[in-house]
Amino acid sequence: MEKLKEAFYNALIVDQRYMAYLGGIKVTVLISLLAIALGIAIGVLVAVVNVSAANSKMKWISGICNVYITIIRGTPLMVQLLIIYNLIFTSRNTNEIVVGAVCFGINSGAYVAEIIRAGIESIDKGQMEAGRSLGLNYIQTMRMIILPQAIRNILPALGNEFIVLIKETSVAGVIAVTDLTKAAQYIGSRTWDILPPLIIAAACYLVMVMGLTKLLSVFERRMARGDRN
Repeated sequence: MEKLKEAFYNALIVDQRYMAYLGGIKVTVLISLLAIALGIAIGVLVAVVNVSAANSKMKWISGICNVYITIIRGTPLMVQLLIIYNLIFTSRNTNEIVVGAVCFGINSGAYVAEIIRAGIESIDKGQMEAGRSLGLNYIQTMRMIILPQAIRNILPALGNEFIVLIKETSVAGVIAVTDLTKAAQYIGSRTWDILPPLIIAAACYLVMVMGLTKLLSVFERRMARGDRN
């Protein structure tokens, strides 16, 4: 028991190593927030374009969207991260955090696109017809009538995607990003005992995920109350 306490003390307190975890958490949260914003933007755009073009004369646009979704969902995230880092961001002055955010955002966008597409298709087609009859064009109807209803239906699925995204950022260390996992590995290399730092990192991820889960739960309840009112 004493050895266990000493191991966690060395992994957390000695040389103010807790600061490394805090720095890693900051990087993880920053990458996650940027990636979520980019993923939502890509997801909404791809989903709307995919749904709109699927039944029009411009089916080739829908085909491009489907190719993007298939490639992203069919290849490992780490491979995508390495390709984007080595192929697109080749400058020595490249900001690894930006690279990570872009990669995770592109990856998340494919999954968000499918979630939003399913939400749009769950809305009765009469809603679109009603919006058009009120004098709204297609984009206005989609933005003001269809998407708000779709978001309500798919909010739990979107929440799960964001939770997965936070955990997936743990592979960002392969491009030299000092996120939470990388910080734990670094501390483990200094203490010669990798398990306590990894357990501490896992606990940090758990707290972040539980916090986001609670926040999403509160948001869902407020939206439900708004619908009832």
